[in-house]
Amino acid sequence: MQWVSIVIVKLCDKRFNVKSFALFIMNIAKFLAATAAAVLLLPNIGCSRTADNNSPEDKNHAEQLYAEAPAKHELSQISATQNIGESRKNAITEAVRICSPAIVGINVTEVQAYSPFGGFFDDPFFQQFAKKFSRQRLVQGLGSGYLISPDGYILTNDHVAGRAKKIVITLTSGEKYDAEIIGSDPTSDVTLLKIKGKNLPYLKLANSDDVIVGEWAIAFGNPFGLFDINSKPTVTVGVVSNTGVSFTQDNRVYRNMIQTDAAISSGNSGGPLVNSYGEVIGMNTVIYSTAQSGMGAGSIGIGFAVPINRVKKIVDELKKNGKIDRAFDPGILVQDIDERIARSYGLEKTEGVILTQVRRNTSAERAGLEPGDVILSIDGVLIHKSDDLQIIISDGVVGETFNIIILRGDEKFTKKMTLEKVQERR
Repeated sequence: MQWVSIVIVKLCDKRFNVKSFALFIMNIAKFLAATAAAVLLLPNIGCSRTADNNSPEDKNHAEQLYAEAPAKHELSQISATQNIGESRKNAITEAVRICSPAIVGINVTEVQAYSPFGGFFDDPFFQQFAKKFSRQRLVQGLGSGYLISPDGYILTNDHVAGRAKKIVITLTSGEKYDAEIIGSDPTSDVTLLKIKGKNLPYLKLANSDDVIVGEWAIAFGNPFGLFDINSKPTVTVGVVSNTGVSFTQDNRVYRNMIQTDAAISSGNSGGPLVNSYGEVIGMNTVIYSTAQSGMGAGSIGIGFAVPINRVKKIVDELKKNGKIDRAFDPGILVQDIDERIARSYGLEKTEGVILTQVRRNTSAERAGLEPGDVILSIDGVLIHKSDDLQIIISDGVVGETFNIIILRGDEKFTKKMTLEKVQERR
C-alpha cells in the first residue's frame, strides 16, 4: 500500500515528468525482483549448507540419497513384481514342497509264467497239458510309492510290487535301496514295503472320511518312468470329482474309491493323492482311459484312489500277519432281479438279488440261507445288483460276520453269516 501511495503522489505532483516516472517504475521492478529471489532462497538457507561449505562427504551422501530414491513408476514396478511373486506361492505349491521329498520311484523285476504255445491251448481241456510245458521269464516294471514312516515303510499297489522278485526304491535324493515286501493284499490292491533307513521324510495320513467333493487334489508319481530322469516326482493337480465309487476289476475289490480329474497315467500307480494341506487322502490306483500306446495308458481325467482310511486298516493287518486271510467261499450263487425273474418267483418288486443256489456245508447254509431268498441288504448297505453283493462279500476276511436282511415270501428276516476258512468246513 505504501508504494501505491507514492505513485499517486507522483502523478499529482505539478512537477510530474514522464521520463523520471518511468525510471522510478523500473527501480520498483528491480526491487521486487530482488525480494522475490531472496524469498525463494530462504528454504535452502535454513535446510542445508551453502555450496561453498559442502564437503566431499556431503556431496557423496546427497548423490547416494538421490540414487536410492526410485521414481514413482519404478516403485510401481517393484510392487507389481512383489505381488506376482507372492501370488505364485499358494496352498498347492506349499503342499508340493512338503510332500515331494517323501515320494519314491519303484522299479521291479517280476517272474511271470508263460506258455510257449501262446493262446493255442486256451481251452480248459488242453490247459492241463499245456501247464507241463510252461516257461518262466523276468519282466521289468515300474510304479510309484511314498514313505509313511521315518524308518522306511513304503506304500504302493499290489499290482505294482506284490509279486516282485526284486524291488529297487529310488528317493528324490537319488539314493537307491533294495526293498522287502512286508505284506500284500491283492484284493484291496495294497502292498507294504520296507527299506533300511533312518530319519527319512514321510507323509502325514489324513482322514479320508472328511474328503470334500470339489476340493483340490494333488497327485504325485512316476508316470512312464519319468522319475528315473532326475529323481523328482511328477505333480498333477485337479479336484476330488466324486467319493464312494465301488467296482471290481481283475479279481480286485475297489471299494468307496475317491475319483479325481488330476492326471494319473501308467506308472502313477501307488503314488499318493493329497489334499491342499499336504496330507494323503488316497493312493492312486486305477484309471479309465481311451488313450493307449505301447508305453501304457494316459489320463483322460478319470482316475481313482484307494481311500487312505481303508489303506490304514490293511497296513495294520499286513504289519501283523503279512497278509489278509481271504481264503473263504460263502457257497452261494445269485442273480439280478428283473421283471422276468420277479414274475417267475412271484415277487412284487425288483429290489435286491435272488439266491439261486446255496451249496451244502458252507457259510451260507449254516447261516440259514435258502434258494429263492432275496437279499435286500448286508450290514446296512442296500443291495441293488449282484455287483453290490460281490463287492461286500469279496472284501470280507475269514472270521468276519455279516448281518444279512432277506425277503422270504412276504416276510423279512435277519441272518448272520460268518465267513469260514475253506479247509475248515465241516
